Amino acid sequence: MIEENPDGYERIQEDTRETGQIPKLFGRIWKYMATSKFEPTYARQAFPCFDEPHLKATYKVHLLKPNDPAYTALSNYPQYAEETVADGVMVHFNETVPMSTYLSCFIVSDFAYTSTTFQNGDRETPFRVYASPHQLDKTTYAGAVGKSVIEYYINYFNISYPLPKLDMVAIPDFVSGAMEHWGLVTYRETALLYDSSTHSASNKQRVAEVVAHELAHSWFGNLVTMDWWNNLWLNEGFATYIADKGVEAAEPDWKMVEQFQINTLHSILSLDATQGSHPIIQTVETPDQITEVFDTVSYNKGASVLRMLEYVVTPENFQKGVTNYLNNHLYGNAETQDLWNEIQKVVGEGLNVTQFMDTFTVQMGYPILETKVQGNQYTFTQKRFLKDYETAARQKNSPLNYKWSIPVSYVTDLGTSQIHWFDYGANELVVEKPSGTKWIKFNPSQVGYYRVNYEENDWNVLIENINDLSLGDKTHLLEESFSIAESGDLSYTIPLTLTKYLVNETHYIPWSVASSRLQSISNYLQTSQFDSNFKSYVIGLLTPAYDKLGWDDSNDSEGHLEKLARVVVLNLACAMDYDVALNESKTRFDEWILDPTVPISPNLRSIIYKFGKFHWLRQSHFFFVFTSRA
Repeated sequence: MIEENPDGYERIQEDTRETGQIPKLFGRIWKYMATSKFEPTYARQAFPCFDEPHLKATYKVHLLKPNDPAYTALSNYPQYAEETVADGVMVHFNETVPMSTYLSCFIVSDFAYTSTTFQNGDRETPFRVYASPHQLDKTTYAGAVGKSVIEYYINYFNISYPLPKLDMVAIPDFVSGAMEHWGLVTYRETALLYDSSTHSASNKQRVAEVVAHELAHSWFGNLVTMDWWNNLWLNEGFATYIADKGVEAAEPDWKMVEQFQINTLHSILSLDATQGSHPIIQTVETPDQITEVFDTVSYNKGASVLRMLEYVVTPENFQKGVTNYLNNHLYGNAETQDLWNEIQKVVGEGLNVTQFMDTFTVQMGYPILETKVQGNQYTFTQKRFLKDYETAARQKNSPLNYKWSIPVSYVTDLGTSQIHWFDYGANELVVEKPSGTKWIKFNPSQVGYYRVNYEENDWNVLIENINDLSLGDKTHLLEESFSIAESGDLSYTIPLTLTKYLVNETHYIPWSVASSRLQSISNYLQTSQFDSNFKSYVIGLLTPAYDKLGWDDSNDSEGHLEKLARVVVLNLACAMDYDVALNESKTRFDEWILDPTVPISPNLRSIIYKFGKFHWLRQSHFFFVFTSRA
């Protein structure tokens, strides 16, 4: 290998095949490993093949590994034999089921593993988590959450996991976050390894989410693969959506289905309101174009429109349609239309699934409904929502002229409505508000991929009754009002008045939205005369939550969401220059500087390092003096 020596910057080369030894550089023993990652179009560089997803094949893999018992060879299927040869040990693997070239994988390493099994129909399937030997104790959580998640998927899809084994491997410096190689799933170390003493609650959630996403591909992507890369969203959008269900099954207290709004939906609503977006389904031909569609649109918008579809057709019908789609294309390929066809068969003729979903998949963007009210009658018109309407003149042409078929529903203090369809060919939709209701809110829990702008009176009624709404609806109104105000279609008076309710809020999910939005406004006001007053206003909002959550993060019985809420609130308090919070961060930073063995909670590290360090430097009288000579 070639490496640089920091003592002399000499180039050092050592050929281990000649010396039979691993080079020792800078006081470290260097270990080698070999691994592959072929998605989307790199299998052709490893072996002769027609490297396209619809051309599936079976594989018989043979790997040469060092003649060293510490080294293991892995591939998609279990090995059936090995033999010593002149250059090492040749390992032979069983023939695989048919799969696309990009799912083939090999690894040769000195990794160790922890092992369990999962219930797979009438059999137990081996399940291992590999990591470098000194990291092995950090694989336990991934194995536990992976077992729960994959057993949930087996039940949800009503299809057994098709392979005889499942390995997950933590690879140092892996090029992607993770990759769903069938039977040999590979991860960046930070996406698979977890240690409660050094990792934060958000790290733990990230591990669970990535594991759930990759394991979902065993069905959606591996068992049934998109016919061509223009339908990549079938793989990634579905895996993104179903992963939250999988994690919720494993960690029900985390409320992952409710976290979908802040983790998946809001970021794509922001991007999709710009001219930098693109349709979910678009033509791709070259390898570079294929790589480009591995983006937020394929993942997050794909997941968001599937969430809307499930709401429209009901979860039961959605699940049946998905299972039928998988069963009808086992070990084969499919297009988006194939999924719509299977769901259509389940729901019957009352809804044209293709027409509805095409309006959200073949054109970019999404609609905002503008409201006119006469008595109890709400009249809606639609237009494309944009953060900056001045860019509309240069937007790309749309095959549907930026009109959508929108499933409009609402919730009131008396209950939830049926769906009222605003067809993409209609000019308006009229909805009657039930008599005797105090308030009406459209798009319950923000499940529809659209926005609603109310008349001022209805906004104020919702603000007055905000505490009667669900967590998802509170979160929705916060995000939506700020977003519409950003576009210029609504006065900032509405979202800022809405934030007054936060004095009674301690839940992580709405505070996550509020913190992001309030800090954005604060950034705009930094050099203005309003900066101090705005920060004082925000401090007034967060003080009750700050006092309740505090800085004590050592309570093991405390819930996951409380830990996440603490981080959001403390970070916002420091960002708003709340003296109490800044002094506490400095005190904790001072203690750590004086004695580095003083533990800092993994959840609070970023806050204490960022704000404590800044105020430690500011108050420690560090000055830089510049002098010059004539």
